[in-house]
Amino acid sequence: MLKSIIAAIVVLTLGPSAWAADIPAAAGLSPSAQNALQELIGAAEKEGTLNYADTIIQPTTSNDLVAAFRTYYGLPDSFRVNFTLLGSAAMVTRLEQEISAGKVSFDVAAVASPIWAFDANRQGDFLEYHSPQYAAYGAAFAAGLGVDGFFIFNGGYSQIPIWNSEVFDFKGKSYQDIAAAAEPGRFSIGDAAHSESQLTTYLGLRQIFDIPFFKGLAAKKPTFIYRSELSAQRVLTGQDMIAMGGGAARVMQANKKGAKLKVLYPSDGFTLLPQSTFILKAAAHPNAAKLWIDFILSEQGQVLLAREEALISGRTGFKSPVPDIAPDLGSLKIINVDWKSMNAATLTKYREEWESIFTP
Repeated sequence: MLKSIIAAIVVLTLGPSAWAADIPAAAGLSPSAQNALQELIGAAEKEGTLNYADTIIQPTTSNDLVAAFRTYYGLPDSFRVNFTLLGSAAMVTRLEQEISAGKVSFDVAAVASPIWAFDANRQGDFLEYHSPQYAAYGAAFAAGLGVDGFFIFNGGYSQIPIWNSEVFDFKGKSYQDIAAAAEPGRFSIGDAAHSESQLTTYLGLRQIFDIPFFKGLAAKKPTFIYRSELSAQRVLTGQDMIAMGGGAARVMQANKKGAKLKVLYPSDGFTLLPQSTFILKAAAHPNAAKLWIDFILSEQGQVLLAREEALISGRTGFKSPVPDIAPDLGSLKIINVDWKSMNAATLTKYREEWESIFTP
């Protein structure tokens, strides 16, 4: 309390320019923008708390993000940030229940389900907020990966081929190369029957491959896995030569411990799964939520997410700190998926199709 009072006295005495000199978020802003930021920070400090939930960010990463967030805005240690990690299905279920009840426990959420995000936004569940950071996401909005003023992805991920270079010397560049190299019974694919991210990955791949391609894979008797941790473990031990539904974050985690796993962003395209982040319309701490959105989408926030979670940034011109694991978006061939037009019926259709091919 004393720290906040002293800070307020300094601001009133010296003005916003002197205040801004000690606030990283204010660097390079015009005087009017500094004033607006100062007001927002003051309103957030009065709220005193931020509650956010995510489907990807791990607790250790959250700790680093929260520390950087406080520094970025000059917030006191007394400003509380509460983090909740939930799986995609559990997150969607909880959000829908709380929105329906008219009382939400989260201010900000990030959901790895673009179809749900577009639908929830159409229903008016998100707070309209034109973040100043949105200017750096023009290409992502144009690609249909968010709705300007309502949500964009804080990081993209994918279910892509991975392998252990100490076990399998693979030099291919495409899904076609992967399919040709996969030995019967010694590779895995994502279980689209039990995982939405694997299902949406299959949906994306169906935009570039016809059913015979997948029937060819099915004939080789792959193992079906819906958790990226397990697919990485199987290639790490040599049980599988390839995991077609692997995760870059698991590769990075394993390699930090001395493994030599490789990841492939196929030249024929891959499904980018955007983790949509938004402020809930009924948020109890909307000003704190706006600060979090601005921070997580900033250059600093995106560097942290790329370095610690191998997420692909949607910022135009972003340079990834881990380009071998999470390359710059502009260097990748993304399969064009019209997430906005998709719905639950579409997912059901593709799930049934996948089951008819792989588990008839």
